[in-house]
Amino acid sequence: MPLQGVCWFLCCRQGFSLLGRDYGEKEEEESFELRNKEDLTPNGREVSEEMKSLIIEKNKMGLEEEPELLVKWLLREVRGNWIKQRRYWFVLSQDSLDYYSGPEKGSRRLGTLVLTNLCSVIWPDKQTYKETYWSITVYGRKHCYRLYTKHFNEAVHWACAIQKIIDTKAPVETPTQLLIRDIEENKFNPEVVEHIYQHNPILKYTQGPLYAPLLPFPYGSLEHTHSGKGYGSVREEAVKLFNCLQQLESAREPVPIIQGVLQTCLDLRPLRDEVYCQLVKQTSYTPAPYTAAHLRYWQLLTCMSCTFLPGPTVLKYLRFHLKIQSQSPESEMDNYASFISEALEKTKCRECVPSWEEIQMLMSRQEMLCTVHYPGPGSCQLYISSHTTANEVVRRMQEKLGLQESKNTFALYEQNALWEQPVAGSALIADILTRFEFSTKESESKSQWKLCFKLYCLLDADSISVDSIEYLFLFEQQCHEMVVRGQLPACEEDLQALAALRLQCLMGDFSTHAPCPPLDELFPGHMLEARVLMSLSSPQALPPCLVAAQGCPTTQRFPTGLLAGTLWSHTATAAHKQKVEQDMRLRSRLKEEAAAVMGSILERWKGLAGYSRRDSMAAYLTIARQWSGFGCTLYEVDFYISSTGSFSQKLWLGVAATSVSLYRQGEAEALESFPYGQICSYGVSDSNTFKITAGDRDLLFETTKLTEIMQLMNAYFSAIRRQRG
Repeated sequence: MPLQGVCWFLCCRQGFSLLGRDYGEKEEEESFELRNKEDLTPNGREVSEEMKSLIIEKNKMGLEEEPELLVKWLLREVRGNWIKQRRYWFVLSQDSLDYYSGPEKGSRRLGTLVLTNLCSVIWPDKQTYKETYWSITVYGRKHCYRLYTKHFNEAVHWACAIQKIIDTKAPVETPTQLLIRDIEENKFNPEVVEHIYQHNPILKYTQGPLYAPLLPFPYGSLEHTHSGKGYGSVREEAVKLFNCLQQLESAREPVPIIQGVLQTCLDLRPLRDEVYCQLVKQTSYTPAPYTAAHLRYWQLLTCMSCTFLPGPTVLKYLRFHLKIQSQSPESEMDNYASFISEALEKTKCRECVPSWEEIQMLMSRQEMLCTVHYPGPGSCQLYISSHTTANEVVRRMQEKLGLQESKNTFALYEQNALWEQPVAGSALIADILTRFEFSTKESESKSQWKLCFKLYCLLDADSISVDSIEYLFLFEQQCHEMVVRGQLPACEEDLQALAALRLQCLMGDFSTHAPCPPLDELFPGHMLEARVLMSLSSPQALPPCLVAAQGCPTTQRFPTGLLAGTLWSHTATAAHKQKVEQDMRLRSRLKEEAAAVMGSILERWKGLAGYSRRDSMAAYLTIARQWSGFGCTLYEVDFYISSTGSFSQKLWLGVAATSVSLYRQGEAEALESFPYGQICSYGVSDSNTFKITAGDRDLLFETTKLTEIMQLMNAYFSAIRRQRG
């Protein structure tokens, strides 16, 4: 063996003999033990119990002479049959927190907590305040001290002093970290690397449990725990995860375990590197590398590589591992290693853990099939990976539908029966599908979520060919959807004409046997409701008892006394009965009104006999184009007349290709219009307020669609710059 390898081995054996089981695992071949600094002589050897007591006595004798010491009587929580507090003399030095039976020189030291950079301090707060005592908690490798004092300032002083010492300590490195560094330094020397693996079982597959993390985590740190999810400390969760990994070998259904590991890594970010190291360990020097049980580790490693990127050091270690593990070309291990290497080049941190379907596809290294709908009844199916973005899907949909030369821009939308929102171009489709899966499981309404490909910026509506699919987009999205939502300001006669044209387009000529769609898919429902409510609110529509009640003097009161409860109960019952009757009358009137409107629409439909689908769409668009705001996207906003926030009113903010306009809801003419050339700036001024500065005016809007308005205006401004360029 080369001389370099021999020297490294001797240094490795001497150094690692001092490292404890806390950072490794219990192996039959070799075990590590970590000893406190007090247990070692200056040359690093163990000392006898007699020598140890002499060292303690010497340290104890010098307590009062060291200027950096912090000493004080404190109460310490002692756990036995029950929790109690006892008073001890505490001494904080540069290396440890010790406590003694008293302050005298002959006092016996009762305990020591060695301070390293992995120790942590929980500061005093009101939640831990007990009657007259403030507490601080100090976590060490083997011990946890809960200390109490009556004075808040004193507790803070101790917490600050302990934290200051912890911060001065050099970072603690685990055996795994040191070995990763040695492998990186010797990666071009295969003999040395092989020697490192053969003489360090901590790097190789094991069937036994792991007693401590492979990487350093703060002792007892609560910083990364998530309340309500049942997580313990990060160190505890790291050990639990290794147990989950081992369960994969015998699990009948591995997907829930894989999804659980990924969810923990999503919630507890520091554990991502730890899981990568554990998976590299379990896929190294496996006794049966080609069995289905062993391939489960590779499958989880594949899912990890498509969900999270490890840190730079672990990433280098992982890449080296993938390279040396590809020993058998065209084997399953080699296929997984190649797939993971490619995935690591593309992976961005995911917002959601992969769905059940995605995990199954990743386990077999296949792509998912995604359905994308577009206006009308059409849809396309595309194969996507874990790294496919919305922009990529938009480009592929444009190619499939022949829209590459369109002057308008398109986007993907998340959509269900009640809600719609554009998808950011950089968003991962896999994340969106995961949200859909979760929403379907959790939603009580069971509304169907889907991805839709739609027009985003209508830059040129005049040059669209009548025979193109883009014309269908214009008809469905910019006309019919706005009509049904009540966003096309038109009189009722025009709305009924549009509904009849819609029927002719969908169904052809009138037939009594043709199944008509419901009225709310043809006509804006809010107009019916408003008309019925207005008719019911008139005095003539009220029942006689209510008219009489309106004329009663307001000063009249029920008499108090024995019958007061009975009278109140009778009144509440009457009010409830009255409300039920009103609801029934409202539903009855709505049905009557809907039947009357539907009858008028059907009569108009009969008069359209002979109209082709193209003629119907053209006539529909002709009526819609009469509105000056045709082509804009409307957002409901609260508009503030003055910058102080007073005199707000509900308006529509219309964002179009050339300008931004304000409309009263239902009115065709814009109150004001601001061409983009006049807009100096725009953006979010606080959590729910959008601000546009046009000339010397500041326009403030309160809306829930801040991000959408901002993105759409950005898209239009970008289009204007491209046209000028």
